[in-house]
Amino acid sequence: MVCVLATCLVAAGSTVATAAENGVTPTEIVLGQSAPFTGPAAEIGRDFQEGARSYFAQVNAKGGIHGRRVRLLSLDDRYDPERTVANTQQLIWRDKVFALFGYSGTPTVLAALPAMREAGIPLIAPHSGASSLREPFNRLIFHVRASYQQETDFLLRQLQGTGRLRVAVFYQNDELGKELLDNLRLRALVYGLTVVGSVAIERNSDAVAAAAEQFMKMRPDVVIQVVPYLPAAALITRMRAAGYLGGFSNYSFVGSHSLATRLKDGGVGTEITQVVPFPNKARLPIVYEYQKAMARSSRACCNFIGLEGYIAARVLVEALRRAGPQLSREGLIRALESITPANYDGGGFSLHFSRTDHTGSDFVDLTAIGTAGRFIN
Repeated sequence: MVCVLATCLVAAGSTVATAAENGVTPTEIVLGQSAPFTGPAAEIGRDFQEGARSYFAQVNAKGGIHGRRVRLLSLDDRYDPERTVANTQQLIWRDKVFALFGYSGTPTVLAALPAMREAGIPLIAPHSGASSLREPFNRLIFHVRASYQQETDFLLRQLQGTGRLRVAVFYQNDELGKELLDNLRLRALVYGLTVVGSVAIERNSDAVAAAAEQFMKMRPDVVIQVVPYLPAAALITRMRAAGYLGGFSNYSFVGSHSLATRLKDGGVGTEITQVVPFPNKARLPIVYEYQKAMARSSRACCNFIGLEGYIAARVLVEALRRAGPQLSREGLIRALESITPANYDGGGFSLHFSRTDHTGSDFVDLTAIGTAGRFIN
């Protein structure tokens, strides 16, 4: 499935030079995205895309970027690394996009890295906090979210503070899940927690019966889930039905809104770390901006992943402005590296890049699902 989001970002009265790069013409900038828009992780891809699109539409209403439209060409990968590789090759070599934006998932981005390196094409705001995408430093990738290591430490400190010291891990059997399982085992020792066991599930599966049975025998205080919303919801539902009274904790990539929608009151108390502010209360200017932008869309509601997409699109547009009319990939990279809280108003969400550090944010928070699927924090 191909979703072409032609968001017209037209600036009045600017003079545009001849394009110096693929994906740049006198009238448009073409960006490429590979993410799940169908399949068991589809809502994650769609939420991020909708948040980004709402900002592009807002920029369009105000005139745009140096006389050029921004066209986001989005390809569906169903959260399948092989499809992501094929999509990336198509975006780079056939569609000739200028830059990549908003890819979703760790195994998918890892699979696409060789093509990105070969083309020298930057990727802005992958929806992943994996260390394998941050270390060693990759000049082509810019991260708008905090790392999973930061989420892990934040979560384990909270569990330590509430005396929940016996944890089990339900993880996706791929690069992401194994990386986070190893990190949890290591960091649990620092906080005096014990990992009493772990169970894997294959990517894109929600077959949880065997896992639930094993966790019931382990009797952990908390099950930490390193999976998306479908298997997470399935495990919670099955274990609650079996009488489990302990807790469930999830990482930000789970898809908070999608998880809560499936659990309803059965999800009360389920914890989720977040890497963007609370999207339903306008405590910060960036959230107020996002809420106003989403109010213009009849197809979407405010949620954490949508806000992440909005923030990502906002900082990308700022960098495209800074790069100037003579747009190049190298110019975009330098423009992104110039963004700091001292010269960029993030609306209360600080972003800081440099020539040696492309991890823009260290913001982490903890939320829980309340009654009727509402979030509290």
